[in-house]
Order: sequence, then structure tokens, then C-alpha cells
Amino acid sequence: MKTRREFVQSSLCAGASAFLPFHLQSLSGGHEQNTRGSKPNIVFILADDMGFSDIGCYGSEIETPQLDELASGGLRFTDFHNCPRCCPSRAALLTGLYSHQAGMGMMTADRKIYPYPAYAGDLSQDTVTIAEALKAGGYTTMMAGKWHLTPLNTGLHNYPLQRGFDRYYGIINGAASYFDPASLTDGNDPIQVSKEDKDYYLTDAVGDRSAQFIEDAAKEGKPFFLYAAFTAGHWPLMAPEKTIAKYKGRYEAGWDALRAARHSKQLSLGIVQREWGLTPRDPRVPAWEFASFHEWEQRRMEVYAAQIDLLDQNIGKIVAKLRQLGILDNTMICFMSDNGGNAEEMARVSEGQARPAYMPHLTRGGLPVNPGNDPSVMPGSATTYQSYGIPWGNTSNTPFRLYKHYAHEGGISTPFIVHWPRGIKQKGITHAVGHEIDVMPTCLEMAGVAYPALTKVGSPAPALEGKSLIPVFDGRPLAERSLFWEHEGNSAMRDGKWKLVSRFPDSWELYDMEHDRTEMHNLADRYPDRLRKMISTYAAWAKRVGVQPWPMPETPRGSDRDGSLPTPDYLLKDRP
Repeated sequence: MKTRREFVQSSLCAGASAFLPFHLQSLSGGHEQNTRGSKPNIVFILADDMGFSDIGCYGSEIETPQLDELASGGLRFTDFHNCPRCCPSRAALLTGLYSHQAGMGMMTADRKIYPYPAYAGDLSQDTVTIAEALKAGGYTTMMAGKWHLTPLNTGLHNYPLQRGFDRYYGIINGAASYFDPASLTDGNDPIQVSKEDKDYYLTDAVGDRSAQFIEDAAKEGKPFFLYAAFTAGHWPLMAPEKTIAKYKGRYEAGWDALRAARHSKQLSLGIVQREWGLTPRDPRVPAWEFASFHEWEQRRMEVYAAQIDLLDQNIGKIVAKLRQLGILDNTMICFMSDNGGNAEEMARVSEGQARPAYMPHLTRGGLPVNPGNDPSVMPGSATTYQSYGIPWGNTSNTPFRLYKHYAHEGGISTPFIVHWPRGIKQKGITHAVGHEIDVMPTCLEMAGVAYPALTKVGSPAPALEGKSLIPVFDGRPLAERSLFWEHEGNSAMRDGKWKLVSRFPDSWELYDMEHDRTEMHNLADRYPDRLRKMISTYAAWAKRVGVQPWPMPETPRGSDRDGSLPTPDYLLKDRP
């Protein structure tokens, strides 16, 4: 009889061999070309730090008619997952691998801190991106928006044009002012927004450039892949005042009422199950009636709502261009967020204190920027640099627990919408379990494009970890598989209806996701054998992909690198 370790190892080998047909598939094969006509175009739209409930068709009061329309004419996933943070999520999405396998167990800012391949902080050259594979298969490949897969000032080896994209416009860093973004790049060239461009707003620029890319690509007569990676709704809280004004007074009832309203709408939409319940308010957050700074708190959420509203408006530009060109029906549009809603609080920065590259000292007009969550300063303009923090992050992730950084559902659950009139038979809502590592195999199968045997540097391409979602599009079930997460010691495993999860440095928890996806009833003590088996399976996966024990010896001390979010000063005042 095999030992548990031998059984896990043999299972992993069997899982890898299941992907061999993908390596051998010819460019003329594939589901889409054989059964649905000409090769489809692909538009993949990524939001940034947007929570599960932040768009209308997933429970929000924010006006998102474009996304709502795509959902009504397509497929909405209720159980789709990302990674808990920006860099790991984007690496997994673009390679079909777990983030550690792509060198992105941590962030690009951690480059050269950790002597482990899984934590290189620079997208591994021993991987294949979606753009590289599709370009080799005859697609025009384009990207607009946030890259965040290589550090600045370390060479062009991992810029978008060097990783398979024909055209690129966006920011290389992970954050930027919306009115004057640092690290703005056109192709390989750094650029700056002109001082004369008074109306520049990054979300608008990404939407405009995406639409232009589509128009240009359509003239070539080839299928195209567009990756539109918006920065909305990542901090800083910034939006044109006319859009913020749409939401004036909408949040005067506070976060408790808003969470309840969103949950009620989710129930009516069939997005969540009543038996799961709504998680309690974060214990660091007071009841709304005891909050000290109502006007400021409302303004924070008003600006965030405006950011998501503008994201939706610019998705509308993309859809309008596809419709104008007569190619909407044969274009697969996918939408998701890179991680759960963000509870990070922006620390105040004193005059003369060093600032990160993405945080300007002055606006383009020469006015000083006042960074940090200060209740005496209303956010929204280019002179501020704030976040919406723990209370509203808790709301964004309704009905789930925790946030970005963590492997509980609030950190790894995302809306996932697929709209493809010519290719999706099963429309409406699906409860199939998916993960962003599934995006690459899905795109390749529908495009009839082979997964390369070699990377661009000549090394063997690692076997894809994800599975094609084409069966779901056809109304068929996906084969059962296990999924895994790890970031900053926050770890999880999903096996069927069971989820193993731990917030560092806490103990393992076990949940029945069929009856308790809000993770409020820990069953670890009730099912010790299942718990031990899942821990063993997780450990085998962690070893396979290069996960290191957290914190690592090289982890900077005193830097909250465990993803902890201390209670900010303004909340310490809010007690009855």
C-alpha cells in the first residue's frame, strides 16, 4: 500500500500528464474552431481591488449598467476565485500556473529580498503567457492598463512587449495617481501626461486606448486578444467631481445598512445562499451610529463608487467599439477582479518624509499632495491620496470574511462574467467552482491554439495547472480537482465542497462551502481525519510549487508583512 506522501506524489504526476494533450494539440484543432466557426476575439477585463459585491449584478447599488448587461446576456459565476493580492493574481492569470510557479509568491517590490525562485518578484522567464501563446497562434495581442509583474528600473525583459504583447499602454507599477500616473508607459517608452491635458483620468485613458487598439486590430483581419487591466478601484481615492456627485448622500445610512442591503439583493439574484448568512461586521469597526466622522466616511465610499462607475463606463467604450465593428457576437469578453476588496489604510506622510514612487509630492498643476487617511481632508481630488479602509472594504466583500491579503473568501472571491453570444450555450448563473488559473487553458482551447512545448528562453514549458471552462459554457460540469492558495502565510485549499484555510499565524480551519461559504462554522474539531488529510495534501502542493514557511528568514521585521491590518487611529475614537 502506498504511503500518503507516495499517493500524493503519484496523483500530482497523473494531474500533470492530463495536460499532455494540450502540448500536442495542433494549431488547427480546438473546440471553438471545430464547432463554432471562425476563431473568436478575446477581451479580458480586470478590475483592481474590487470586492465581490461591488457591481450591480452581484449585489451593489453602484451604477454598472454595462457589466449588468454583459451578465444578463452571458454567464455569471458565483464561485470563482483569484489570488489574494495584485502581483500573485496577475502572474497566475497570465500563465495558467500558481503564482509561486511564476516567481510571484510575493510582490515585485520584494525582488532580490528572497533567494527562492517562487519569490523572485519578477515574472519567471520559464513560463508562457497567454499573449505569447496566442501570438504564436496567429492572434494580434494588445494590453492597456496595469502590468505589475516586473519592477521598474530593472530592464525591459519582462515588460508587456517582451512577454507577448504587440502593443501596450499603461502603468508598470502597482498603483498611481489617477490624474497624473507614475510609471506611465507607451510600448517600452516612459511617458508623462501633458500639463495641458486638464481632463486626463487613467481609467478613461485605459478605456480609450483599449477601444483604439480594437479598431486598429480589426483592420488587420486577424483575431485579437486584448487584456484591459484597469486600476479602478485600487487606492488612491480619486475621481472627477461630477461622477462623485452622483453618489452624494447615497451612503448616509452607513456601512451596516449597506451590507444588509447588498446581502438582500444578492439573495434575490441567487448569487448567495440564505443558509450561509451574513458575516458579522469586522470587530475593529464600530456600528455606524458610533462612527466619529460620518461626512468623511460617506465621502470615502462616494469616491470609491465613482471609481467603479467610471470603470463600468469605460467597459462600455470597449463593448461599443466591438458592436460598431460588428464583431461583438464572436468576441469572448471576460470580467473579474484581481483580488478581494482592500482594507488597507493609507498612513499619513509628514512633510519631508520619503514617499514611494507612485505617490507624488505635487500635482501636475503644482499643488501639494496631502497623502494619508485624514478625516479632516475630504478625498477625491488630485491633492489627496487616501483609501476607503477597513469599514468599506468589509462592505465590498459582502457577505464574506476578511480582505485582500487573506485566503478566506473575502480575499479570494471575485465576480466572473463571460459574454460570448456565439460560443456560450449555458447562460445565466453557474455555481461551478473556478479559478483564474483556468483562464489560459480556456482561451487556448476556444482559440484552437496549442500550448507551446517551450518557453521563449527555450526551457520546457511547465504543465498548465488550470482547466478549460468550455464545459461550463456548454452546461456540462467540470471534473473535480483541488485548488490551493498561499500568500504571506495565509493559506487555503479547496477540495470539492470542503475548504481548509488559515490566517497567519492562526490554526487551520475547516468549512463546508456548500452550506457555509461565509466560513462562520469551523468544523476542524468535528472532522479530524479529513482535516489531517487535507493538511497533508496542502503540504505536498506547497512543497511542489516552492512555498516557504512564513515568515522567511529574510522577511523584513516590523513591516506588517503578515498582511495584518492594525486598527487605525480614527477607528480607535469610535467607541460608544
